[in-house]
Amino acid sequence: MAFARSRQALAIAGVLGLALGVTACGTGNDKKSSKAGSAECAAYEKYQGHDGKKVSIYSSIRDIEADRLNQSWKEFEDCTGIDIDHEGNAEFEAQLPVRVDGGNAPDLAFIPQPGLLKRFVDSGKLKPVGADTKAMAEQNYSPDWLKYSTVNGQLYGAPLGSNVKSFVWYSPKTFKEKGWTVPTTWDDMIKLSDQIAASGTKPWCAGIESGDATGWPATDWIEDVLLRTAGPEVYDQWTTHQIPFNDPKVVDAVNRAGSILKNEKYVNGGFGGVKSIATTAFQEGGTPITTGKCALHRQASFYANQWPQGTKVAEDGDVFAFYFPAIDPAKGKPVLGGGEFVGAFNDRPEVQAVQTYLASGEYANSRAKIGDWVSANKKLDLNNVPNPVDKLSVGILQDEKTVFRFDGSDLMPAAVGAGTFWKGMVAWINGKDTNSVLNGIEGSWK
Repeated sequence: MAFARSRQALAIAGVLGLALGVTACGTGNDKKSSKAGSAECAAYEKYQGHDGKKVSIYSSIRDIEADRLNQSWKEFEDCTGIDIDHEGNAEFEAQLPVRVDGGNAPDLAFIPQPGLLKRFVDSGKLKPVGADTKAMAEQNYSPDWLKYSTVNGQLYGAPLGSNVKSFVWYSPKTFKEKGWTVPTTWDDMIKLSDQIAASGTKPWCAGIESGDATGWPATDWIEDVLLRTAGPEVYDQWTTHQIPFNDPKVVDAVNRAGSILKNEKYVNGGFGGVKSIATTAFQEGGTPITTGKCALHRQASFYANQWPQGTKVAEDGDVFAFYFPAIDPAKGKPVLGGGEFVGAFNDRPEVQAVQTYLASGEYANSRAKIGDWVSANKKLDLNNVPNPVDKLSVGILQDEKTVFRFDGSDLMPAAVGAGTFWKGMVAWINGKDTNSVLNGIEGSWK
């Protein structure tokens, strides 16, 4: 689930900068500063002609991340005179349909679920991207990414931010002290797990409690493993229900994930037995690594923001991450991830200009320099990515060997992906057998 699993969050420089810009210009509607026409505004010439116009954006992004957003497009605002009014809401996924159906749609929305995007397309509410946005998106993103916002052959949103979920977090310091080696294959990872368990430490820790979204971290496990056991074609068939949810290949993947998650010798380091996974908050799931109570935690790149204050996240730090190994490396580098797509509910010229800009390399690099952000934009310069884990993520996304697939539960109908699948994984962790769980989810698919 893309969830706002990237919801982290003081730098008020972006907001303060906007306020100063408004003051300098004299009115709230005229955001154009004295920078317009300067050399640094040359990159924005194609977006000119909309001075004094306002474009509203709605997303799940709040707090410090929202401030960073405002900072990331401030120069665009100053150079074009377009006022971008962003609103973040913790209940974005639930509230966006209410606003759209109630005739109060934002101009643009950062939609993290392709299934939700398709819902708005099917209802005739979302606008196809304009020619400029389409050209920009096709230039800067791979077909694998664009297919997730393409419906009936038309593109309805350009990708924006991304995250990589195929990571295992660990402590470089502990590994060095213990003489453990970062595994590069699944078999090596299991051998390491056995080695750690034999030393008296539970090798794995996990947490899938997340309020109304409890269960989603376990669905990520299943998706990541299925992508490795059955391959991308079967994964695509599963997420689109071309094969049933309880297909033998899915059963095999769930059982393989269970060989770790439901193994009392392996989990749940620092928390208790297997069932403690269901009641451990996902934000806390990996923290025992910092105290030596567990060694491994499979979670996405955005988990970098969940470590206790003062934790050094780096290759030589307190914690870092390695790629969740492939089962057969010869078949490529399967990577599970998520991201947002910029969808438009209005197609005024200034709205299209902002949508095009957000798909550009200029925007990707502007946002990346601020920190704590990843994108699959091909124009993103790795040198502009300051965070070590983000740098690792961008490197994986740009790797030609990478076989990327979007979070499966976000591709499924919400009643399944964000409903029976989540709930089924909780029941599975609590002891229900694989076949019964998958049969129940299959029966819920309409």
